[in-house]
Amino acid sequence: MLFKPSTFEPLKKGFELLPFVEKTIEKPSPPLVKSAREQIGETLIYDPKYVRLEYPNGDISRTKGVCTDVIIRALRDAKKIDLQKEVHEDMKRAFSSYPKIWGAKSTDRNIDHRRVPNLKRYFKRKGYALSVTKNPKDYRAGDIVTCKVQGRPHIMIVSSKQTSDGVPYIIHNIGWGTRENDDLFSYPLDGHYRLK
Repeated sequence: MLFKPSTFEPLKKGFELLPFVEKTIEKPSPPLVKSAREQIGETLIYDPKYVRLEYPNGDISRTKGVCTDVIIRALRDAKKIDLQKEVHEDMKRAFSSYPKIWGAKSTDRNIDHRRVPNLKRYFKRKGYALSVTKNPKDYRAGDIVTCKVQGRPHIMIVSSKQTSDGVPYIIHNIGWGTRENDDLFSYPLDGHYRLK
């Protein structure tokens, strides 16, 4: 079954996608954006399977992953930040401050950092949270944003590439591997973070 780009709505039978080229503007890319962009063509599969990971710096095969893996890998490669270790240690210190969505009674260093609600809480606790607006000028290349896609949490990196109207592209894995596209405002944003 085919899906419309940036949605999960099935295409009507016989509908063909026509090539569309929009003029884009490319600004200098900070290291975080470069690192995320390097995952395009490498991470080709969306795979949410639970996996036991090495610790610290654990990862699954880079050919697959979920939206959080784009962020985890980009921060690890560009800024030497190991979210697996950072989130695990912060959750051990302040477990009650983190969401209780999964019924967990303790930390799990294999999965905690791969859950969007945990990353949102970690970024907020670190003082990285900014206001969520609908003004594209408020979003810088390298910012991290979150939203809900069909009720499920999703996370993305703001790109240095922009539409001709100045709306930044985002880099994420929404189901087809790591991609860069014009989806910043496609879903209602519920988090905006800028690492210092």
